[in-house]
Amino acid sequence: MRPIFSKVRLVTAPLALATLLTFGSAMAADMDPALKSAMQRDLGLSELQLGQYIKAERLAQQQEKALQRQLGRDYAGSWIERQADGSFKFVVATTSARPLNAAGVESRQARHSLASLDGAKGRLDTLLAQGAKVPKGVYGWYVDLPTNSVVVSVGAGSEKTAIDFVAVSGIAADTVRFEIADEQPSLRMDVLGGYGILRNPGDGYLYACSVGFSVTQNGNPGFATAGHCGTAGEVTYYEPSQWTLGVRLGTYAASNFPAPGQTGPDRAWVRLDAAHTPRPTVEGYTSADVTVRGSTEAAVGAAVCRSGRTTQWRCGAIEAKNQTVNYSTGETVLNLTRTTACSEGGDSGGSFITSAG
Repeated sequence: MRPIFSKVRLVTAPLALATLLTFGSAMAADMDPALKSAMQRDLGLSELQLGQYIKAERLAQQQEKALQRQLGRDYAGSWIERQADGSFKFVVATTSARPLNAAGVESRQARHSLASLDGAKGRLDTLLAQGAKVPKGVYGWYVDLPTNSVVVSVGAGSEKTAIDFVAVSGIAADTVRFEIADEQPSLRMDVLGGYGILRNPGDGYLYACSVGFSVTQNGNPGFATAGHCGTAGEVTYYEPSQWTLGVRLGTYAASNFPAPGQTGPDRAWVRLDAAHTPRPTVEGYTSADVTVRGSTEAAVGAAVCRSGRTTQWRCGAIEAKNQTVNYSTGETVLNLTRTTACSEGGDSGGSFITSAG
């Protein structure tokens, strides 16, 4: 295997469109003020650039699925890309030489289809399902659409270990790229979306996380959060101010998180007590709360803002989906979304929302 190594770069990758600017500007004017302010602050967007971005985001929402169907097995992914001049593009990659007929969309040639890259990434996941352990120094892997490769994140000094691990999977060498990461991912757990919640297991410590979104299951109101925030049967409490135990909210009805050395998802659902009513809103902290308007999946490169009890509103961009991450505490978690939005302990499980709400 001929390895390709590079340093990790956190890039903000939103997008652009060559249509009338007035549409995007009008949409920007109608945005929730808290989202607008956070996006401009964290992504470094001017009013003009924000309008351009919103146009590109809408184009991605409208065209992505249709283009995927049109290209079929030649589809190699699509993303929102920020240019050096601050403008944005919606890019679609294809392994076909046929011209792509889609207004406002930039077409790029790619060597590998998305199905091929997903299959290669899946072979690494299959190693875990077959009982293999992620070696020390290998931090995770994901499909990186702009580079048309499977990126394996590696700690400095563990390059050979990573190469040997990947070689066992039988993945073609030209699909893999190794990136040297500064640090291994760690769980965001110091111990209306974005609200702080506390767990009090009786060991003398409180453990903090954040509410994700309101979710009703079989008529029972509740909310989604991270699985490592609590185990099934545990009680969770509202946190009115940091590290202050408030009223009881409900009970973890379902929770999935792997034990050290194991592999699995990181997700949980809390069933609310009858006294509480879930709302389709996200906590705005120093700004007005934000209304949730839908559940459309955002494109790679799309700007997202997250709300959590520790760092409150922070924005970034989606870099990859379906990432496998090996945490420093030994758990390997599947199907994560990689973003550049910062978070700290206690933000785990919090809401992610786009400019459209």
